[in-house]
Amino acid sequence: MIEVVAAFARWFQLTANITVLGSCVFLAIIGNVRNSLTRPWIERIDRFFPWLVISTLVGLLLILVTTAGQASGSLINAVKPDVLLGVLQDTRMGHIWLGRVTLVLVLMAFVLYFRNKTRTRWRYLLCATFATFPLIAGSLASHTAAEELSFIAVLPYALHIILAGIWLGALPALLFMLSVFIKQENSTTNTTVKQTFQRFSSIAFPIMLLIVVTGFIVADRTFDDSYAAIFATPYGWILNAKLVILAIILMIATSVRSNWLPRLIQSEGAERALISAKHILKLVRVEYILALGLLLLATILSNTTPAKHAPIDEWPLPFRLSFDATWGVTSVMIQFWIGVTVFLTACAAIRLGRIKKWNLKRLIFIPLALMITSLAIALPPIAIEAYPETYQKTPVPYDAVSIANGEKLYRENCVACHGPQGKGNGILSRTLSTLLPDMLMEPHVEAHTAGDLYHWITFGMEDTDMPGYADKLTEEDRWDLVNFFHALYRGYQSRIITPEIVPNKPFIIPPSFYYGTNDGSGGVLQDFREQNTVLLVLFSWPESKDRLKQLSVAYEKFNKKSTAILAVPKGNIDIETIEQIANVMPFPIVTQGAAEIVSSYALSRRTLSHPDIIGSGKVPDHMEFLIDQHGYLRARWIPSADEFKWNDIDALIKQISLLNQESIKIPPPDDYVY
Repeated sequence: MIEVVAAFARWFQLTANITVLGSCVFLAIIGNVRNSLTRPWIERIDRFFPWLVISTLVGLLLILVTTAGQASGSLINAVKPDVLLGVLQDTRMGHIWLGRVTLVLVLMAFVLYFRNKTRTRWRYLLCATFATFPLIAGSLASHTAAEELSFIAVLPYALHIILAGIWLGALPALLFMLSVFIKQENSTTNTTVKQTFQRFSSIAFPIMLLIVVTGFIVADRTFDDSYAAIFATPYGWILNAKLVILAIILMIATSVRSNWLPRLIQSEGAERALISAKHILKLVRVEYILALGLLLLATILSNTTPAKHAPIDEWPLPFRLSFDATWGVTSVMIQFWIGVTVFLTACAAIRLGRIKKWNLKRLIFIPLALMITSLAIALPPIAIEAYPETYQKTPVPYDAVSIANGEKLYRENCVACHGPQGKGNGILSRTLSTLLPDMLMEPHVEAHTAGDLYHWITFGMEDTDMPGYADKLTEEDRWDLVNFFHALYRGYQSRIITPEIVPNKPFIIPPSFYYGTNDGSGGVLQDFREQNTVLLVLFSWPESKDRLKQLSVAYEKFNKKSTAILAVPKGNIDIETIEQIANVMPFPIVTQGAAEIVSSYALSRRTLSHPDIIGSGKVPDHMEFLIDQHGYLRARWIPSADEFKWNDIDALIKQISLLNQESIKIPPPDDYVY
């Protein structure tokens, strides 16, 4: 019940606010009106302005009450002064609400002051300007601005709502003008209607275009590359409904602009002008009703969990579109570009139809038929099979423990077919009826979602020899296998990493890990983000003895460069030996989680000069990884493979200095595969 009242309150205040904005812009378009026939209906519109502003205040009050009710869990508690005061003082929404109310009161003062003043264009433009301020303040509480309160974040949403307000808010004034002029139709009113429509139409098209553009920008931020959510989340379905209504509105607007408006302007007799005006009135009425519904959906959408934060528990379609899994095949690329060409032809047909003055049916159905044909040509080749789990969010983090367990499970269940390194060359691979993919070197893992891999591991693959493991492995084990496959592929991609960093180019996401050390400290890799660069040293004993001494001598240099050293022993080293090493080393030695860290980071052992793809592979005795302050793997040194040596401490310090000098701002790595 509270949610319903809250949605109505937001819709009510927003409708009132944008009606003031749009009506003022509409009256400003007319100009300095002094016609005795037009002045009465303009005065009647003016009389509505104070009531519209009062309605905006009432809507804001309802928003405050419902917000307090949602916070306290009851509408009864929401009207208590201490609850309302708490919302106003302690929440960001409360601070924004106070700002909006203040701006609406300023708008009210302006409307009342100029109520009986001369009706000039500048007055209406100034009133429209004041009406935009509460809308801009409201955009500070939008999904887009909620995550990053900045000018760039707020601008698209603010422009979108202001432009929508100019269009939607002008429709009541337009309807009122049409109904009045139809009742008192004469030559003077015909001229006024024609001039007004021509002026409004000249700005309506670019405004609608900008509404669509800013709407796509706002939607892109709320989806954040998770476009599958448009078919599988409440946010996506509400947005779909908005797009359908918007498409109908655009068709109506096109009909008015391309068909009935030219008839009205070109009509010479009063009877023909009246017929055209009546048709326009009917169409604009429908457009306004649909626009109110669109605005209601927009208010509901603004309080629905954004698509990028809404988990997709079940994908509803049997297919999905994927360039990653299909692109590169010649037939696919040819068919797709043919479809694109047909789509461009459809766009050209719209332009041609307007030039040739096609009737409305031809103008709509010929381009529409071409567009449908283009989709039928372009989409099938990039469509692949999908499953209910395809877009399911991975519940197990991409960390060393999961990857190490996944590798263990892989050795126990998958090696015979897929081979020791996932290349599809296991001892049983030649006996199978299907060709197994190379999961190490080919982009098979990246071309499919984590949910796809999970589905295949769980249920097997139809028409192949791949069995399902739902009865043999737990759900968590199956997700561990998914993480291992990603780590295997990412590890191979990291072969291009060298001991020298590539400035401002982070792209490899290392596994996260938990660790405990000999001195009793511990934590997770994420603890170092935005604070320290990490030099992760995987060492063998006594093979790495000299290198550890060298790092110990230079330890103060690393401290000055805000670099933490974590030494992780490879293999089984007894506690006594670790204590002896720790006595002469100033940096901590990992004792808890060491095996999992070594197992997961050893997958990044390959280099361009030492691909290590034959047999089971060999893990080097010593490896060092440089992880930047954002959490990305930026450089790696393997003494047995790399020509550029970190034995020269100054060379290593130089690489760390280059990392510290970077000023790039990037989000931290995702802790889950997808």
